[in-house]
Amino acid sequence: MGKISISDVKPADVRPAAVQSPPLVPADYPRSRLPVAPALSLASFLRMGGPAAPSILDAGEVRFVTSGRVAIALALKQMGVGPGDAVLVPSYHCASMIEPVIWAGATPLFYRIRPDTTVDLDDLAAKASGTGNLKALMATNYYGFHQPLPALRAFCDERGIQLLEDCAHSFLGQHAGRPLGSWGDYAIASSMKFFPVYEGGCLVSARHRLDGVALQSAGAGFEAKVLLNSIENGFAYGRLPLLRALMKLPMAAKNALWGLIKARRHGQGPALAPGSSDGGFGFDPAWLTKRSSLYSRSMLRLVSRRRMGELRRRNYRRLYDALSALPGCRPLFATLPDGVYPWVFPLLCDEPEALFRQLKGGGVPVIRFGEYLWPGVDASVCENSVDLSRRVLQFPCHQELRDDEIEWMIGQVRSAVKGEQGGPQ
Repeated sequence: MGKISISDVKPADVRPAAVQSPPLVPADYPRSRLPVAPALSLASFLRMGGPAAPSILDAGEVRFVTSGRVAIALALKQMGVGPGDAVLVPSYHCASMIEPVIWAGATPLFYRIRPDTTVDLDDLAAKASGTGNLKALMATNYYGFHQPLPALRAFCDERGIQLLEDCAHSFLGQHAGRPLGSWGDYAIASSMKFFPVYEGGCLVSARHRLDGVALQSAGAGFEAKVLLNSIENGFAYGRLPLLRALMKLPMAAKNALWGLIKARRHGQGPALAPGSSDGGFGFDPAWLTKRSSLYSRSMLRLVSRRRMGELRRRNYRRLYDALSALPGCRPLFATLPDGVYPWVFPLLCDEPEALFRQLKGGGVPVIRFGEYLWPGVDASVCENSVDLSRRVLQFPCHQELRDDEIEWMIGQVRSAVKGEQGGPQ
């Protein structure tokens, strides 16, 4: 097989970074009755004895940024990826993983994954051997379950390319005695998926200095917005009741003032927080030089990683035991290995569309990672990715869910799947 020129890639494979993907959840769905991501509560600060769960923060030098996608862009910049270069990226992805590659001027080359989300090493080798100007491989530890990282490390070393370990789903975890994030030349993570924060991500390297990554504050407005949004999210889900009562009048005044500010801005001027904090997929390079908020960085120190890890594993097992025997459904992963601290519980469903609509309509916190694949990524590129994109529904298992909330969610899912009377209303 001859070398592939970057100019040979189909136009459908790339699009301008300014184009936004469609929203994951139509506006007419009600808000989830349970927090999809950790909501701030007093329980967030509880400590557990014993060692902390291994984390990407243990992997190497760290820079705290506002999102995982910003961290990807910074990693690509540190790797020297630019126009004319190619980056191997997984065909199972969300758009926010690909936007930074386009921003860098590089071409994303989509490689196949297997039904269990592990990298198809044979396809990876074929793509690498036929591509000139290949600079990097991005590998994702989906849902907190690690890739064959030693094999990927060897693959990159043999070819003289760099490994970007995507830990957006795996802030916690280890493999072969090493924390996730330590296998790549660079690694990235998303704090928002694991901590009760409104923004946050990190760039980590176990192999390189990060002296060239200079960050600055995004300003007082950003700091205030992050703090208040995190507190308000806790209020919205019934956490912090005493604080909510004490802050009723100040929060009402704040909302009135913020309404006036927004009316005067009319969408003009820089955003006070990155779009990623509100669920957008786009990449805004204005946040490349911005440091994560003081609140978010403080939460990374104050929240117990041991508690987070133990409760995520416990909640995952509860969902697994309750939902694994449902007709037409099965857990995406057959086991929960030691050292894995899941982001969510992924359920593979035969009839996902109707089930998703019914659950969303009932306020059940169900999400779909990779629901919209990059234009041009279809079954001819990777049949498994298209299948997972369509059939996998994910349910939260984070540490801030209460026992009664988990039981309610389980009951709603079981009722919806079985079509029993009394399902989500």
